[in-house]
Amino acid sequence: MCGIAGIVGDFGLNALQAMVRALAHRGPDGEGLVCPDREGFGLGHRRLPIIDLSPAGAQPMSDPTGRYWITYNGEVYNFSELRGELESKGRVFRSATDTEVLLAAYEQWGPS
Repeated sequence: MCGIAGIVGDFGLNALQAMVRALAHRGPDGEGLVCPDREGFGLGHRRLPIIDLSPAGAQPMSDPTGRYWITYNGEVYNFSELRGELESKGRVFRSATDTEVLLAAYEQWGPS
């Protein structure tokens, strides 16, 4: 089971790092942090990979433009079908993970 952390506002990177390190027991296979410049938020992730074991499946993950970011702990059971539909619309994927499919679906269809 992965561990996720997030922080909004004026914060130091050390605060986010401490949050993620406190979750080390939730994801022993990797750690990821992102604090986009001037965006006012930070995301952290402790990884226990299930679907895509490669570094391409690491989180936090962004869309190719860097506009949308995601870190989550879950599984999209129909991600293969969604991926096929998104690929038919011209979407190209960098990983084999459901996380990237979820991110692309949000970018394609919005929150609904």
